[in-house]
Amino acid sequence: MEQPNQSYINNLSGGDEVFKQKLIEIIKMEFPEEKQIYFDNYNAKKFKLTAGNVHKLKHKISILGLEKGYEIAVNYEKNLEEGKTEGKDQFEAILSNITKYLETL
Repeated sequence: MEQPNQSYINNLSGGDEVFKQKLIEIIKMEFPEEKQIYFDNYNAKKFKLTAGNVHKLKHKISILGLEKGYEIAVNYEKNLEEGKTEGKDQFEAILSNITKYLETL
């Protein structure tokens, strides 16, 4: 499985460590809350709202350098908009992977 990394963040920060740390802190703060909202909406079978949650989360997936993960999120989001749940397990594995990664930062 693809591993989260800071390549994009490093490029975006242009060597500015303060900016880099602020960006990481924002992700660490927002990700758990957005992930919980995703699970709440999914468990309530509110698939349109869940698709919106996936949309928000896919940007963090991208920022953390997960190119394949981003594509998985795009496809899963489309499926949810159509009321289908194909891609759920792969998407949630990505969320788990990110959670573990953020705990190391």
